[in-house]
Amino acid sequence: MTRIGIVGAGAASAAAAWALDRWLDDATITVFEKSGGLCGRAATRRNGDVTYDYGANYLKADDDRVVELVTETLDTDGLVDIGEPIHTFDGEGTVSPGRDADDHKWSYERGLTQIAKRLVGRTDAAVHRDTRVTAIDRDGDRWTVSIGSERRGPFDILLCNPPAPQTAALLAESDWDDPLRADLIDALEGVAFRTVWTAVLHYPFRIERPYYALVNTDEGHPIGWIAREQCKRGHVPDGESLLIVQASHDWSVAHWDDPPEENVAVLARMAGDVLGDERLATPDWTDHQGWRYAQPEDDPPRDLLRAAEDHAIYCLGDWTIGTPRLHGALRSGLDTADRVVASL
Repeated sequence: MTRIGIVGAGAASAAAAWALDRWLDDATITVFEKSGGLCGRAATRRNGDVTYDYGANYLKADDDRVVELVTETLDTDGLVDIGEPIHTFDGEGTVSPGRDADDHKWSYERGLTQIAKRLVGRTDAAVHRDTRVTAIDRDGDRWTVSIGSERRGPFDILLCNPPAPQTAALLAESDWDDPLRADLIDALEGVAFRTVWTAVLHYPFRIERPYYALVNTDEGHPIGWIAREQCKRGHVPDGESLLIVQASHDWSVAHWDDPPEENVAVLARMAGDVLGDERLATPDWTDHQGWRYAQPEDDPPRDLLRAAEDHAIYCLGDWTIGTPRLHGALRSGLDTADRVVASL
């Protein structure tokens, strides 16, 4: 029997767990997730009758294997394809028609987390939520994980889904006695990520625009992205609106420690300026989320990651393949499962 441990329940982990459960008859899979949800930065919340994706905004059809997974393997009930285009705005807040290069922009009526829920739901994996792994260790020729003072395992194979700096922190707490460990820590600590502070703004009236979202293309504005969540079927009741406003990296870093209510108020005013509607400065309810490691910006240390796999530890996630989008995370999970199976 092959015992597989997975740290983190992001989209990559969900895809890997599904594939490994399908291809390995004798495997047991255990997933440890620090939060109460699945799918990592592809995150969904609900407030009353409103559903909103407040991390990744949608899944694009940019990988044939992922498209097949979503449209043929998984149940398509509730799958939503956003029809409205994406327009652009510049540093002055001027909106222009524009950047709709994505053939499909998918979510679900119940939100993007459905991807991970549907994948993991097809497996016999044991998923431990609200369980934070604090260290990973090599115990002979197997791996263990630490949950506070308690160790879990051993595992023949370990998959790590956290962003590179967080995986480095886990390795830094490890007793793994191999020169590769120090090289991995140094390399993973050096992988740069964009930081994004997100405001969620709800209004008791309809905001009508000819686009689903606006993206800032010249990096000259404090806001990087504004999306109308009501363009996703089933997310926002008729007569209401909800905006997802994502700040630029520089603004997010500069205001990371500011009071959240102040950040929300500033982003609401700026969104109102871009959309030309002063009413948007006063939403009737709000939410927020800071994403410290929102999008990888550097190429991954591929040689070191492959060397680590010789020791039965695999890193996965969009950052490991240099494709900082949800489809990249899913593809990473599928490709990682391929390599695990090949190793056995």
